[in-house]
Amino acid sequence: MVKLSVIVPFYNVQQYAPDTLRSLRTNTRDDFEFILVDDCSKDETPAILARAERELPGAVLVRHEKNGGLATARNTGLDAARGEYLTFLDGDDWLAAGYLSELVGSIEELGCDFVRTDHVQTRGRARSVSRVPVGVRDEVLVPREAILPADRTTSVDYAYAWAGVYHRRLLDRGLLHFTDGLRTAEDRPWIWRLHREAESFAAVSLLGVFYRRGVTTSLTQIGDVRQLDFIRAFDEVLAETAADRDADKLLPKAVRTYCAIIAHHLSEIEKFEPAVAKRLRTMSAAALDRMPQPLLADVLDTMDLDRAARLRRLRRRVTSAKAAA
Repeated sequence: MVKLSVIVPFYNVQQYAPDTLRSLRTNTRDDFEFILVDDCSKDETPAILARAERELPGAVLVRHEKNGGLATARNTGLDAARGEYLTFLDGDDWLAAGYLSELVGSIEELGCDFVRTDHVQTRGRARSVSRVPVGVRDEVLVPREAILPADRTTSVDYAYAWAGVYHRRLLDRGLLHFTDGLRTAEDRPWIWRLHREAESFAAVSLLGVFYRRGVTTSLTQIGDVRQLDFIRAFDEVLAETAADRDADKLLPKAVRTYCAIIAHHLSEIEKFEPAVAKRLRTMSAAALDRMPQPLLADVLDTMDLDRAARLRRLRRRVTSAKAAA
């Protein structure tokens, strides 16, 4: 029986893949497997992974014939995984030695559906710790109850799939797959679904994932059309939350988060290509128009002045366009 499956997508990360793979080597166990998914890389990544398939104990290499993006690559890994527990790592990040054994030990001890962990953010030589926004540690909690309050950062805002470990029963229930084809914000519908539908989780003070920030090839650094997938991702969050039995309680949080993300992208609009910037404004305005309007008004009234003003200007564009029509 495979105890843990580690799903690691790679795409054009020849500069970082050797570090990632070395860190996996320091975490090998006879009952661990590493699902290495090459998402049709065009650089030297395939050759690096071919060598890892031969040399890394537990390595299973899967190749995409066509680039599908991070969500699709993770799904490929999930479909191939055999482990009792599952976790993720991105192809440009790395793990501390022995971390995975500690991670498995934490979920086995707690006996819950999933465990969330802290992580270390890295930018060059700088390091900073990012904590799971859950105050209670090492105690089994109800995931649904960790979604609120609406006006504070909560567990659904800590959407990193690789910051945790998940029992296979979640996979069997269809809760671990990502929305196919999403190029960015793929973790958002996933984390909301997990918190609405799983039965138990815990947060633990375990550090071992090192997350690279400022990677030039990362989508967060590239202002092309793929960034706009956040609209599709949050539309999905809103639609599924609106159908939930607690929609009246949970929708304010979903709308507020969506608004905050739109405002964030608008504040960085200069990084986008001109045509993409125009689409960002148009699609964001349409997204605001699709939201429950009384709820949207309440959310804007409670946001900070800068973000609220930016979103209200966008709303007025929709109102003016409708009036002109």
